[in-house]
Amino acid sequence: MIIALVLATEHTDLENLFGFAVILVVCAGLSDFFDGYIARKQGITSIVGAFWDTTADKILVSGVLIALVSVDRASVWVTFIIMTREFVVMAVRSVVAIDGKVVPASWAGKAKAVMQFIALGLAMMRLPDQWGPFYLDEYWMWITAAVTIASGWDYIARFRDAVRQAGGRPAG
Repeated sequence: MIIALVLATEHTDLENLFGFAVILVVCAGLSDFFDGYIARKQGITSIVGAFWDTTADKILVSGVLIALVSVDRASVWVTFIIMTREFVVMAVRSVVAIDGKVVPASWAGKAKAVMQFIALGLAMMRLPDQWGPFYLDEYWMWITAAVTIASGWDYIARFRDAVRQAGGRPAG
């Protein structure tokens, strides 16, 4: 629905569709936070749940970023950086899961998620005036890309031994 609202702005004069999309992004971000918090608090986490939760986040962020690129509200390069990190971390999580281990969310990963949801909202609700050569949301998006890279590096560093061990096993 968020992607459809963003893309619909390209073919209509209805800029307020971005407002509805932002409300949905905020709801998605809050539900992601509370669902993870409750699961950890209640001790009802699982490898499958952690995988699907992070996968859903990655699909949402990637899809909305692609839609924002389509309506000229996000950089192709920022989108590429963010999506590459997401796929690399997903691969690390998958390899580590082979041994039945969960890659827990780190503070860097949580900060990255918050930054990404804010970046999506800012891009949709773009302020009318530029701040120097860019809009506020464009600066925020590049900062988000840097935080995204840093959090990806954190995951790779923390789990490189597990990835190496899994990589040394024969396939099949």
